[in-house]
Amino acid sequence: MTTPLRSIRSRLTIGALLIVAAALIAGSFAAVQVLRATLTEGVAAAVQQDVDTISAQLDRGPGRVDAIDDDVLVRLHGPGGAHDGERDDDGAAADSDQVNDDDARALPVVPDDQAQRIEVDGDPYLAASEETDRGTLTVARSLSGVDEAVSASAALLAVAVPLVLGLVGLVMWVVATRALAPVERLRRQVDAIDATGLDRRVDSAGDDELGALARTMNRMLDRLEQSQITQRRFVSDASHELRSPLATIRQHAELATAHPEASSLAALSRVVLDEGERMQELVEGLLLLARLDEGREAPMAPTDLDDIALAEAHRLRGLGIAVDASGIGPGRVLGNAALLARAVRNLADNAARHAHARVILRVVEQGDRVLVQVEDDGTGVPIEERERIFDRFVRLDEARARDAGGSGLGLAIVREIAIAHGGSVTASEGASGGALMTLSLPRSADA
Repeated sequence: MTTPLRSIRSRLTIGALLIVAAALIAGSFAAVQVLRATLTEGVAAAVQQDVDTISAQLDRGPGRVDAIDDDVLVRLHGPGGAHDGERDDDGAAADSDQVNDDDARALPVVPDDQAQRIEVDGDPYLAASEETDRGTLTVARSLSGVDEAVSASAALLAVAVPLVLGLVGLVMWVVATRALAPVERLRRQVDAIDATGLDRRVDSAGDDELGALARTMNRMLDRLEQSQITQRRFVSDASHELRSPLATIRQHAELATAHPEASSLAALSRVVLDEGERMQELVEGLLLLARLDEGREAPMAPTDLDDIALAEAHRLRGLGIAVDASGIGPGRVLGNAALLARAVRNLADNAARHAHARVILRVVEQGDRVLVQVEDDGTGVPIEERERIFDRFVRLDEARARDAGGSGLGLAIVREIAIAHGGSVTASEGASGGALMTLSLPRSADA
C-alpha cells in the first residue's frame, strides 16, 4: 500500500507548493525592494527640488532659511564654520549656521549631487547638500513614510503568501485527486483479474493517456489469455500424445499376459521399442521447445548450412529415399549448429514422410538472407493450412502421421529455432505440386 507522503498526489501537491512558494517569496522580496527603491527615488527627487528652491531663495538675498513643509529639515553651514560667523546690521556676531528646526543642527554635509540616508534623533531622513554663496546648504526629508509603507507591504505579503500557498495546495490536491481517480479505478479493475479471469478487460474509454494505458493493458491481457490457452492446449496435447504409446504398450502387454498363444515375445518387444522410440522423440521435442520458450541464448558461431544440407541428403539416401541435392550452394549464417541441424532434419523428415518419389534440397543466398528449401513431390499443403501446420501437435493427416512416427512437433520446433536465429519458415507449393518449406536466416557478416 502506498504511504500518503509517497503517493503521486502528495508529490504533485508538494512539488507545486515548493515551486509556487519559491516564486512567491522571490516575487514578494523583489516587490518590496522595488517599492522601497521607487518611494526612495520619489523622496530623493523631492529633496533635490527643495535644495534647488531654497538655494534660489538664498541667491536672491539674505534672509532666514525656511523649510518648504514641516517634514523638511534645512541647515545652512556658514563659510567659516562656528568661528567665522557673520555680523548682522547692528554689528553683532551671528551664528555661523542657520537652521529651520532644532533637529536640523544634527544634519551633516553630504556629497554634492548625491542623496544619502541619515538618521536624526533616531529617525530616518534622506539628505542632500549644495554649495551656495552663503555656505553649504543641506536639506533632508523624512523617510518614515517610506519605511512605514514598506513595512506594511511586507506584513501584507507575509500574510498573503501563506494564504495563497494554502489555496494552491488545496486546488492541487483536488485536481490531482480527480485526475488520478481513473488510475485508481483502473488499478482496482486490474487487481481483480486473476489467472481464472483473464477474459476480463478494463475500461478503455477516452482518447487520453489513461485510455491508451487501458488499451495497452487490454492487449497485454489478450496476450496472457492466449498464452494461457496455448499452454493449456499444449499440456493437454502432450498428455494425450504421451498417453497413446503408453496405452499401446499396455494393451499388447495385457494381450500377451492373457493370451500367450496370440502373441510372442518378439512382437511385444517390437511394439515396446517402437512406442518407446516415439515417446523418446516426443519428450526430446517437448524439452527442446521448453528451452526455446525460455528464451535461453544458445552459443552462436558461423555455420555452413550447405554442409548441414549435404549431410541430410546423405542420410536420406541411406534410408532409400531419392534426393536431388544439385541446388545446394554455399550459405553461411551465424547460429547454433546443433539447433540448425535439428531444423533442417525436421524439414527433411517431414518431406520424406510425404514424398511420393523424391525430395529436393536447396541452399541459396538471396541478398542478406540464406534460404534452405526442402521440397517434396507429395500432395502439398492446402493454402488455408500453411500457417497452422507450424503450430504444436498439428497434423493434417492424423492417422498417416501417427503411423509414420510423426509427433506434430517437428515443424513447430523448426519455427521456434528460426525465430531464435532471427529468421522465419514458410510453407508454399513446389514446382511439382508438393510442399515447399523455406527456412530463411540472416546471412553471416563474414560470409
